[in-house]
Amino acid sequence: MISKNISNLGTENAFVVLARAVELERQGHNVINLGIGQPDFKTSANIVEAAIKALKDGHHGYTPGNGILELREAVSEDLFKRHNANINPDQIVVVPGGKVTMWHCILMFGEIGKEILYPNPGFPIYESAINYSGAKAIPIPLLEKNNFSLDIDKTISLINEKTSLIILNSPGNPTGGLIQENDLNKLAQKLEEFPNVYILSDEIYSQILYNSKYKSMLTYPSLKDRVIILEGWSKTYAMTGWRIGYGVWPLDLAEKATRLNINSVSCTNTATQYAAIEALKGPQNQIKEMIKEFNERRKLIVEKTNSIPGISCNLPNGAFYTMPNIIKTGLSSMEMETLLLENLKIASVAGTSFGRYGEGYIRFSYANSKENILEAINRIHIYALEQEWSD
Repeated sequence: MISKNISNLGTENAFVVLARAVELERQGHNVINLGIGQPDFKTSANIVEAAIKALKDGHHGYTPGNGILELREAVSEDLFKRHNANINPDQIVVVPGGKVTMWHCILMFGEIGKEILYPNPGFPIYESAINYSGAKAIPIPLLEKNNFSLDIDKTISLINEKTSLIILNSPGNPTGGLIQENDLNKLAQKLEEFPNVYILSDEIYSQILYNSKYKSMLTYPSLKDRVIILEGWSKTYAMTGWRIGYGVWPLDLAEKATRLNINSVSCTNTATQYAAIEALKGPQNQIKEMIKEFNERRKLIVEKTNSIPGISCNLPNGAFYTMPNIIKTGLSSMEMETLLLENLKIASVAGTSFGRYGEGYIRFSYANSKENILEAINRIHIYALEQEWSD
């Protein structure tokens, strides 16, 4: 008989939508995908060539469970350059995708009798993994009126003696919300009263920002022994399918995270690790070009979405998502997701796929061309007029 914990696992609905969109395309439909959360850019040629070279040079075997030293040193140098943070390479654990750091961290701190705070609407695997661990999942509501940033006073009020971990995600998926520095300062100060509470800071979108300066949780000396950073290459370097990320752990937990890695995946793909070194040490111009393009799409999709009767949309501060409010259409989030895909052939993700506070919203990814974004919004606009949606 299988473990009861398995029934507590959720899923990531974006992949369900993707599979259905692919099936519709196979049937001959012109589907515009605003659902999946991955850059629509190719990985830079120099990164691809580094992986090919690694294979040709014979790097075909296992690596240490925490990743090759050259890569961990490159990550350490990058974190110093971006955040002025001095990180020992032994604190870095390379994993096959950022989700692995998330999973290992939640397993490490989650158990029956404990509480883990997580953003809602937020990345769905947070809640899924917490439920699997046996801990109680405590949602931190991210509200539109706060531009989907933390209500810091509400967040602080949720911390108690049962709290073992607080998960932060800034900029956030699915909302693009950014936690303000003064709110992080307040949280850091409050945590001085709770020395056994750890932070998992998901910073996978930290370089995809618009008109804002990023504040990493690595920069708080008072929390250096209880902050875990989730980072990686997937979003910044358009390497989602390469499956490589890393965690920055307090030194005493890095060994435990490495042990979890060895027990589950052994190590991360060897050639991919050499490609990741090149990503960090090679030219960085593609990042700037990608963000410039995302910024133009961000403004375009928000402007055009706000022209649709019954729908409104905030301007996100980071990542590549919008979270339009659809309440006035009279449709639930899941009804809107189904309508858009089955009737209008537009892939999106229901807000409730990211938690109960996502009801009344739909997530669009603007990791698609301006032409496709305009076509998608035009299809919705025409339908809204036909159905007489109104503001």
